[in-house]
Amino acid sequence: MKKFLALALILCLVFALVPMTSAETGSVYWLNFKPESDEDLQKVAKLYTEKTGVPVNVVTAASGTYSQTLTAEMDKSTPPTLFIVGNQAGANTWSEYCLDLAGTKIANELNTDAYNIYDADGKLCSIGYCYECYGIIVNVDLLEKAGHKLDEIKNFETLKAVVEDIHARAAELGFDAFTSSDMDGSSSWRFTGHMINLDYFYEEKKAGQTWTECPATITGEFVPNFKNLYDLAINNSEFDPASFAAGGHSAEGEFIDNKAVFFVNGSWEYPAVSPNKNVAMIPYYCGVEGEEMAGLNCGTENCWAINAKAKQADIDATMDFLYWCVTDAEASRILVDSFGVMPYKQAVASTNGFLANANEYANKGCYVMDWATNYQPNVDAYRAAFVSALNAYNADQTDANWEQVRAAIVDGWAYQYTQQNG
Repeated sequence: MKKFLALALILCLVFALVPMTSAETGSVYWLNFKPESDEDLQKVAKLYTEKTGVPVNVVTAASGTYSQTLTAEMDKSTPPTLFIVGNQAGANTWSEYCLDLAGTKIANELNTDAYNIYDADGKLCSIGYCYECYGIIVNVDLLEKAGHKLDEIKNFETLKAVVEDIHARAAELGFDAFTSSDMDGSSSWRFTGHMINLDYFYEEKKAGQTWTECPATITGEFVPNFKNLYDLAINNSEFDPASFAAGGHSAEGEFIDNKAVFFVNGSWEYPAVSPNKNVAMIPYYCGVEGEEMAGLNCGTENCWAINAKAKQADIDATMDFLYWCVTDAEASRILVDSFGVMPYKQAVASTNGFLANANEYANKGCYVMDWATNYQPNVDAYRAAFVSALNAYNADQTDANWEQVRAAIVDGWAYQYTQQNG
């Protein structure tokens, strides 16, 4: 009888433990926004599973398809537990799916709140997992081979003089000034999502305040400055600007192969373009008064959100995974080398030279150009119309065609704002 009671007690204990064990197990499904980091994220996922036994599945959306992919995946029975909400529009769309991260152990590891995104009610929807910078990448070795020094470029006037000199002597030098400026989906964002930021930023700066939400209208006061830099880029490369509509060029490849000195892009390019080269990044000099004190464009669209509608076990597993990512030396080394930098107290230091340039400008007292472009309304449609207008201008650089570009930027903003907000 005693043996029976002992056995019964053991069985009761075993069955009592079953739900507890079940509650403690979970898995992570990360829908990744950055295709260029897929290989590194797969390594980190595998490493975590090997260490903890917790399954981590990283699925990477194809470039330019994240919004559509996220919408489709959220409708499935096993939706992402970790996804990206990188701007205010995203927070407005996905707020109900976002766990409030305020006070959580992952949020407490941040060393800045500069990249946090809140919804209209003040909920912390997502937190930056890396920040990046963009501007004009320079092959310093080629620049010096052309007889110029990096420190002689201090504003648009000096940049223009250097660029036009190199372009005029391209045949004798064996390289040109700028890489190609394609308008297909793999490249157009460098101009419609990045370079145009100079107009938005200087509008902010003149008004004396940083946007916290999408304004209903913009003035376009600094669109002529965008034109200054854009014209300089498209008219001082080895390619006919009319050819950019079709795409097919490789700006990155041209820069790597020493065919051009200047490359409009960002810090994520550092691992690809830095080997065997002395490279640096300079600001978007465009003719604005006082731009000698300009710094780089710094910000992020890479912000983690945890799915509040996931199973609790999966929420817990995802939180633990993120905490490990930013505190474990081996994991954060892999991620920092891929992302460039991570704004977390225990993450390893960045080795990205372009981010070091951003810090150097800031340390000199230069102003940081924040990513006002994150507020573009109805972003895909807005940029599509912008690209269309640029293609027409590239093919025939008339004042009338530039007016269509200006209209796409300014009038297009107001129209898409209405479409987005009613």
